[in-house]
Amino acid sequence: MMTGILNEPIAVIDVGSNYLRMSITQVDEKTNIKILESVIKPTQNGRDTFISGRISINTIHETCDTLKGFVNLMKDYNVRHYKAVSTSGIREAENKQYVLEKIRLRVGINVQAITAAEERFFMLKAIRKHFLKSNFKILKNTLIVNVTSGGLEMLIYKKNQLKFAEYKKLGALRLKENLWELEKKTLHFSKVMEQHIESKLYLLKDVILKYETDCFIGLGGELKTVIKMIEGLNKSNDESINKDFILKENFLELYHKIKDMSEDELMFTYNLSKKETELLMPSISIFYYFFKITNSDRIYIPKISLWQGILYDLVDELMGTTGKEESFRDIISSVWHIGNKYGINKPHAAFVEKISLSIFDQTYKLHKLGYKERMYLQVASILHDVGNIINNTYHHIHSYTIIKNQDILGFSSKEIDLIANIARYHSYEIPMRAHNSYQVLDDKSKIIVSTLAAILKLAECLDSSHLQKIKKLKLVLSGETLFFNLESEDEIILEEWNFKKNVDFFEEVVGVRPII
Repeated sequence: MMTGILNEPIAVIDVGSNYLRMSITQVDEKTNIKILESVIKPTQNGRDTFISGRISINTIHETCDTLKGFVNLMKDYNVRHYKAVSTSGIREAENKQYVLEKIRLRVGINVQAITAAEERFFMLKAIRKHFLKSNFKILKNTLIVNVTSGGLEMLIYKKNQLKFAEYKKLGALRLKENLWELEKKTLHFSKVMEQHIESKLYLLKDVILKYETDCFIGLGGELKTVIKMIEGLNKSNDESINKDFILKENFLELYHKIKDMSEDELMFTYNLSKKETELLMPSISIFYYFFKITNSDRIYIPKISLWQGILYDLVDELMGTTGKEESFRDIISSVWHIGNKYGINKPHAAFVEKISLSIFDQTYKLHKLGYKERMYLQVASILHDVGNIINNTYHHIHSYTIIKNQDILGFSSKEIDLIANIARYHSYEIPMRAHNSYQVLDDKSKIIVSTLAAILKLAECLDSSHLQKIKKLKLVLSGETLFFNLESEDEIILEEWNFKKNVDFFEEVVGVRPII
C-alpha cells in the first residue's frame, strides 16, 4: 500500500483514436481530483486504422513527438507514477505491436493497448465515482451510451445492478470513415447513417427495449457541442439549456434541423470550428437512435472522461485497493449477462461458482493464489458450460472458444485467455503440452490455470446430477489428505463416482489427495 501518493502529482495518458490526451493531477484521501495540467493534441491514429488497417509511419512519428512533449511535462512536475493506455485506434491496427514498441523505445513509456472491456470498466469506475460525489440518483432502469471515436458502449443498470453490457465497433469516426464514399452520392446522408446504425444494432434493440429504460445517460460523442448549439437556439425555457442534460424535444428539434446540413453550413450557422463539426452528425445520429428506444425525456451528460476512470484505477493500484464492491458487482453482473446470452443452466452455474470459491478459500494455504486469481475462477465457474450452445459432446472446447472471444468487463486479453483455459479443463481433459492454447502460456500462467482448473473440476463433480444436492462443504486437511466433509439430504452416488475419477489431477497440482 502506498499512501504516499496522496497529493503527489500523478499522470494519465490516453493515446486515443482522435486525440492524444494527458492529465497531471493530485488526488486527496477522498479521491477528489485536482487537475494541475491538462493537454490535448489531435492524432490520425484512428483515421489510419479505420481506413487502411495500419497506422502510417508519419502518424507514428507525430504520435511519438507529441508523447515526448507529454513526458517532458511530466518531468517538470516530478511525476513518479503514470498510466498510459491506447484505445481502438491502436488496438485494432495490424501494426499495433510495432507502434507500441516504437513509443517505448523513442519516448520511454509503456503504453497498454486496453481491450474494449477494460475501456468500459474504466468508464464505469468514473461513472460510479461521479454519482457518489453528486446528488444524482440512478433511476430504476438506466441506459448508458458512450460514443467514442472507434466504438459504441451500451450499459443498462436495473436497481443499481449492471444487467446488460455490449460493445459495437460503431464509433463516430469509424462511422464517418466507413460511409464517406456515400456522403457525396446522396442529399440525405443522415438517412443512410440512420439505416446503417439500425442494421448494426437491430439484434440488440429488443433486448434494450425489454428493460424499459427511464433514465438515459450520454458520454462522449460531441454532446458538449450539441449543448452549445441548443443554447444558440435562444430557447425561452431555461431548463432546456441546462448544461447537465438535454431535453428530448430539444434534441429532436435540433437533429431534424441540421440532419441534412453540410459541415460548412453547420460551421457558419452555429459558429462551430471544423473540429467540432467533423464528427457531429455521426455522433448525434447514434444518440438519436437510442432516444427512440428509451422512455427518458432527457439525456443526462455527466462531466466524465476515460482518463478519470484510468486515474481512479491507477490510484487503486498504488493504494492497494480494487475500487471494491461496486466494480466487483459490475464485473460479475456482466459475466452473468454473457452466461444468460449463451443459455447456461443458472442453478448449476451458481452452485459450481459457490463450491469452487469455497474450495479456493479453504485451500488458500495450499495454493497461495490471490484476489485476481479468485476472480478468474469465479468467472470460469459461471461460464464453464457456455459451449453447450454449440455441441454437448465437446462443449468444454467450445466453452474455451466462446470465452476467448468475449470482451469481459475489467479483464485484459491475457486474463481472458487464462479464464478460457480454466473453463476448458473443467471436464475430463487435463492440461497437456499438445494443447496449443495451454502450451503457449508462460510457466506462471500454466500453474494458475492448472490449479484453478483442478478446483473447478471437483466443484463440477459435486453437482454431476445438476440437482445441487450438496448443502454444506467443509474441508479438513490431515497430512497429505484433504477430506471433503459433505452434507446432503439426497443420495450423491453420481457425485462421488465422478469425484473419485478427478482427484488424481488435483493431487498432482495441489499436493494433497481429496477424499469424500
